[in-house]
Amino acid sequence: MPASAQSRRARLVRRVVVAGTGAAILALPIVGATTASAATTSSTTVAGYPNTLDGWIRESLAIMAQKGIPGTYNGIYRNVIRESSGNPYAINNWDSNAAAGTPSKGLLQVIDPTFNAYHVVGTSFDPYDPVANITAACNYAAAVYGSIDNVYGAY
Repeated sequence: MPASAQSRRARLVRRVVVAGTGAAILALPIVGATTASAATTSSTTVAGYPNTLDGWIRESLAIMAQKGIPGTYNGIYRNVIRESSGNPYAINNWDSNAAAGTPSKGLLQVIDPTFNAYHVVGTSFDPYDPVANITAACNYAAAVYGSIDNVYGAY
């Protein structure tokens, strides 16, 4: 197929990956589209960062720098992957916190009392909000361990 026909075909058919408990690929014709669009409500956060794990971490780091909360990208990423595999809606309904009625929630699996106590002004009050969850957890880790970088297990 000539390059111009391939380019035209690429503009007409875009693939959207729909993630959830399973993944499905859906091919949609988008006539006249010049870029692929994601099946999310927004491709960027309110602050302009990508609405992805990378963007959430970078936005959190910017807020943390303003507030004097220590931590690095690698420290946050390592803990997010261990705690939630990067799922901002993760919830632990089986540990001792859950048994006591306060399940761990979000990217860094924070319980509501800890989230409320270490909430960072300027972020959402929703523990499932990725940036609010990361900054509150890092604020807590800084108070207890010196930094999220010093956390290598459940905390």
